[in-house]
Amino acid sequence: MQGQAQQQAYDRGITIFSPDGRLYQVEYAREAVKRGTASVGIRAEDGVVLAADKRARSPLMKPESVEKIHKADDHIGIASAGHVADARQLIDFARRQAQVNRLRYGEPVGVESLTKEITDHIQQYTQVGGARPFGVALIVGGIEDGEPRVFETDPSGTPYEWQALSIGANREDLRNYLEEHYEEGLSTEEAMGLALEALSEVTDEEMTPKGVAMATVEVEDEELHERTPEELEAILEEHDLLEDAEDDADADEE
Repeated sequence: MQGQAQQQAYDRGITIFSPDGRLYQVEYAREAVKRGTASVGIRAEDGVVLAADKRARSPLMKPESVEKIHKADDHIGIASAGHVADARQLIDFARRQAQVNRLRYGEPVGVESLTKEITDHIQQYTQVGGARPFGVALIVGGIEDGEPRVFETDPSGTPYEWQALSIGANREDLRNYLEEHYEEGLSTEEAMGLALEALSEVTDEEMTPKGVAMATVEVEDEELHERTPEELEAILEEHDLLEDAEDDADADEE
């Protein structure tokens, strides 16, 4: 009984390390991230691509209400996976920090600097009693000094920089696909196709423009552009990923 009580203390206390050096609440937060729908970030030669699975849980839900990709600043986008409410809090924090940097220094915040501001904030919640870690991971992508950069934030408060990465459900399968197909020197257009192909590999259903979100930040203008359903439909069709509406109609008649 005593051993079980000690185990529960390590399990419930965010400020208590277990004998083998683990913070269980942080590990549980990572499990919450795995339950979120997948998001992908890819660094291209001339920009950054963020893509996310945003299929609605019910046909009664408006697809526009499912937010997976957010604008942090003109030149920085953020994709999330995990608890949506936690993601909104961190994105609001990121937006405030980006504006503070503009007001204080008169220049746009760097992608790396903003990521570290976010992860410093996340890390504080791994060492304060009476709080819990954020159950969300973020992909922060943008242009810094004319160079595309992509970072990941972890519930532990650790930042990582990637060429291409995935967060959320089926992370390992997505990462394996990206490792196999990613090549340095990809254009933004090629990276958009790769991101959608990767997401299609782990989705049980065929993809639709309303079931995916995508945004790009290109070196040329350093502006975040969210892709419209019409643009997504064209990309999906180009890569033979678009759901066949005729097949659906035939199935309904049967």
